[in-house]
Amino acid sequence: MTRALPAVPSLFDSRPFGFAQVAVVATPMGRMIHVSGQVAWDTERNIVGHGDIGRQFEKSLENLALALASVGGSLDDVGALRLYIREECMGEGRMIGEVLKRVFGEALPCTTWIGVRCLADEAFLIEVEAAPVLLRSAPSI
Repeated sequence: MTRALPAVPSLFDSRPFGFAQVAVVATPMGRMIHVSGQVAWDTERNIVGHGDIGRQFEKSLENLALALASVGGSLDDVGALRLYIREECMGEGRMIGEVLKRVFGEALPCTTWIGVRCLADEAFLIEVEAAPVLLRSAPSI
């Protein structure tokens, strides 16, 4: 198995924190893309949408799209998402659903919603994790 850790200049540099934003694993079936959980940080680690779960979710999905694009993928390649939602925001289902429909349209991914007490920063309201994505014909990194 071969694993590559491409830099993603459009996301904050996570390497000083001990993890990669994107890992690409070569398999006989194609390239398996793993993306770290995405939150509402910009490249300078500023929180986008402080206190607004809808805006934070949009930014998290934008970051996921940037991570996938860095290796030739897109949100269209995502089959499933895990959403880690702060417990006090679990009642925001309508807003979360609206963002999913706005971003994915009719091609909605499967989702699992997990209520959590906290995330890596107390200001984060949601974190998005995509199931690994298999790319068969995307360009090599």
